[in-house]
Order: sequence, then C-alpha cells, then structure tokens
Amino acid sequence: MSDSPISPGAARGAPRSSQARIEQHLHGAAAALDVVPVDGPLGAEIRGLDIAQPLDAATIRAIEDAWSEHLVLVFRDQHLSIAQHLAFAAQFGEILEGNQTSRTELSHQHRGLLEVSTVDGQGRQRERGLGSAEAFWHTDMSYKAVPPAGSFLFSREVPSVGGNTCFSNMYIAYETLPADLARAIEGRSAVHDESRNSAGRMRPGYVDERDPSKTPGPRHPLVRTHPVTGRKALFLGRRPYSFVPGLDVTASEALLDRLWAHASQPRLAWCHQWRVGDMVMWDNRCTMHRRDEFEPGARRVMHRTQTVGTVPV
Repeated sequence: MSDSPISPGAARGAPRSSQARIEQHLHGAAAALDVVPVDGPLGAEIRGLDIAQPLDAATIRAIEDAWSEHLVLVFRDQHLSIAQHLAFAAQFGEILEGNQTSRTELSHQHRGLLEVSTVDGQGRQRERGLGSAEAFWHTDMSYKAVPPAGSFLFSREVPSVGGNTCFSNMYIAYETLPADLARAIEGRSAVHDESRNSAGRMRPGYVDERDPSKTPGPRHPLVRTHPVTGRKALFLGRRPYSFVPGLDVTASEALLDRLWAHASQPRLAWCHQWRVGDMVMWDNRCTMHRRDEFEPGARRVMHRTQTVGTVPV
C-alpha cells in the first residue's frame, strides 16, 4: 500500500476542469461562480456567490456537479440568517427534520437545525454534546437506518486555535484497498454504534456495553454505491464498538483495524480551517470527517442542517 500523495485531479477522476463544467451550465454568467479546488484529494472553494439569495436552476445544477466532483464545498464570507441557511440547503434536497439526538431551544424553533455549540442560549458552557474534545473520524448519523445525504455546517463563532474539520475521500479509500482486504470485506456489513457520539461519550438512555458483538445500531454495507455517481465508497461510520456480523470479535476487530488504518491515512484527507461566515457542505455518502480539539472554555458556535438520504446499498 503506497503512502505517496494523491494529486487532486487524479483523486477526483475529473476529465474536465471545474470551471469548464460551470461554463457549460451558466454560459455567460460563469464569471460569477468560480470553483477553486483545494490542494488535496477532495474539497473546493466556490467564490463569488452570495448563498443568502435564492439560486437559479443553472447555478444549483453547477453546484451539484462541483459537489459530485469535489465531495466537499466551501463558501467563505457568507452572512446567513437561520432561515437563509435552511433555504440554501433545501435547494439540494429535502431537509432532514426530527432526527437529532441532542436538541436545543433554537433547534426546536427551527426544525431541521442542529446547534453544534459549546455554549447554550444564555452563553453558558454546555455540559452535553461534543464539548472541546476531538471528534474522531466518522460519518454523520450513520447510526441511523437511513443516514443523511449531505451536511451543511455554518460557522458563527470559532476558536482562535483548533477546532478545524478534516475530511477524507472514501471513494479513493475503496479504490486503493489492497486486493486481499477488498476480498475480505466483499458482501460484508458492519454494525454502526448508536450509543456513543463522535467524541466517544455515551448518549442518554444507553448502557455502556463493551462487547462489540452486542453493539446497538443498524447494519450497513462496508462498501456502498453512491446513488448519484454510481461510484463505490467505503462506509465505515465510527471505529469504536463497530462490529462485523458473521465474524467472532477477534476477527472483526482485526478486519476493522486494517480498514480504518487504510481509510484514515493522511494522504486521503484535507483539513478546513474555519473562519466566521464559512458554509461547508459535504457528501456523507462518500466522505468521513473529524474535528480537532480546541481550548476548553473557548466558544465555538456552529449551525448544521442535513438533507434526507437513502438506505445504503
């Protein structure tokens, strides 16, 4: 297995430049939408677009094309109300409502919105949620039978140091699997733990079960086919307490350890350094992400909404 860097063009498998694709859709209006790939195996920044305003059909199609190609899109320097945030996401799919494990007063007022925040509505440090700890590699809400298709995260307050989000390309993770590992997971699924969050904290109402074979949660295929692109991607969810049915615990742990060592290679990832006013949208069906830790007590206020997905197959 090679540890050599993966060039952005090779990673995305793009026969044409992003700008050429935008021009195809927008013709003379192409100058208003500039797609700039990041230096990594996924991710691009879209410049010159005010996403607080409704988008026309051609712009939506162009963004969807860029999303399929780059998997993660960044819109900098945006000024969004909560209603505008929700309206932007709704242009790319049905908003997912009532599927959160941690709800706040604000999310009750705005269905489909989740606060990912270190402070509550009165500015006090929250005791629940992710806190300031590292959020390990994961796919959003893969512990649901129908995980979301896309996530749309908007930054309202960010810490001065840390709290960055890294993304990993699960298309490439699958396509570069060693042959024996690809054979070992063919037709297999994994249980996705619903009892713990991305920082490893127990969710309310669950018992701390340490036997992976008893992990509560749905089964999803280890390799899923993207419903839009048709490409195959690893679909791993979270590492702790995952389990591969049909194997004993020792064999399951060994197989998952190999998969995760491969999927979490730095060469598959790119990290986004947040600024206030960033909107980042990513495709949950072919990426994983993690968050760096940051100083305890620092304020980090993010708003997230998601679009409805399909059963992984």
